[in-house]
Amino acid sequence: MLSKDSKIYIAGHNGLVGSAIWNNLKSRGYENLVGRSHKELDLTDQYAVKKFFDEEQPDAVVLAAAFVGGIMANSLYRADFIMMNMKIQCNVISEAYAHGVKKLLFLGSTCIYPKNAPQPMKEDCLLTSPLEYTNEEYAIAKIAGLKMCESYNLQYGTNYIAVMPTNLYGPNDNFHLENSHVMPAMMRKVYLAKLINDGNWTAIRKDLSIRPVGANIKENGETVRYVIDGNSDEATILKVLAFYGISDNRVSLWGTGTPLREFLWSEDMADASVHVLLNVDFKDIIGIEKYSSVHYGVKADGVVDRNHSTGRGGAIPSLGEIRNCHINVGTGKELTIRELSELVVKAVGFTGTVEFDASKPDGTMRKLIDVSKLHSLGWTHKVEIEDGVQKLFDWYKESLA
Repeated sequence: MLSKDSKIYIAGHNGLVGSAIWNNLKSRGYENLVGRSHKELDLTDQYAVKKFFDEEQPDAVVLAAAFVGGIMANSLYRADFIMMNMKIQCNVISEAYAHGVKKLLFLGSTCIYPKNAPQPMKEDCLLTSPLEYTNEEYAIAKIAGLKMCESYNLQYGTNYIAVMPTNLYGPNDNFHLENSHVMPAMMRKVYLAKLINDGNWTAIRKDLSIRPVGANIKENGETVRYVIDGNSDEATILKVLAFYGISDNRVSLWGTGTPLREFLWSEDMADASVHVLLNVDFKDIIGIEKYSSVHYGVKADGVVDRNHSTGRGGAIPSLGEIRNCHINVGTGKELTIRELSELVVKAVGFTGTVEFDASKPDGTMRKLIDVSKLHSLGWTHKVEIEDGVQKLFDWYKESLA
């Protein structure tokens, strides 16, 4: 159990989930929190990460940092998605082990599961059939991350837990049209289409000043890069927004609208994460109380000595195969993308038309997770999707104030 004065490093503390975890820990009285922005610490830089751990010596680590995006971003930046995430995970997990971190929580994604996995998806369906092609690289990176946690536990007796959240949304979400997830992208599109119809160019320019939009548009056989902000002329703004399916009182969304998705409010995800961090150990997940953990020797200068342990880590042959030790985190409830768009339209007060472009990919048709393991560990969600969509739009409007 971590004490209230334990030093906890939250990688990705400015992001959607990381910021919510930070606030959740603060509300529970954990004040000794450490965070670094991407500018302050590039987690893909092995030497920078080592230097950080050398200086800070955290007791626990929450790995919420990742290179993320929706279908479009996953399609455009396939190499980046696998390489950036693998670098982040390898650097943070290896340094956590080298510096004797007591507890590590790794955040993955339910895209780790096969495209045609039985629904709802249990943890045990991992690696049973092919992945969804459109986010394969990101999924492979996250599978590697959870396997790192599992393997370190089995070989070294560490206490690294991996949680796999469903689609997340909430305060500090990414609304950048080029690489955001489905709900914030949809919400911003609908909002901008409404503003165009209202002729509210002041609000449009304010929105673009805070979150500029880029697009690669083909013109006369060549690809031209546009980046619009609040100072761009109206014609260019309308051209770029049209590229994303945004026009006067009309929005075009990718796919057919029929895929089913599960969504979890980010502050609920944070609460689940902190619950696991503080109350759940590896032995609880695999259900073995006598699981052997390593008790490392400590040198006079306080440095953990990996070469002289008084206990034993490693897999225990008599227990058989130990796998799929990660934990699904979600609501266990789903709705179609079209139904989601109706909730967004209602929240925004949009009176225009929402169309679905069936020539664009849908992605996985259904992604509902089984959350019985999480429930058995003592946690269930609180915010339902109908309230959450309104809460997200309220936050978005406040972010523009």
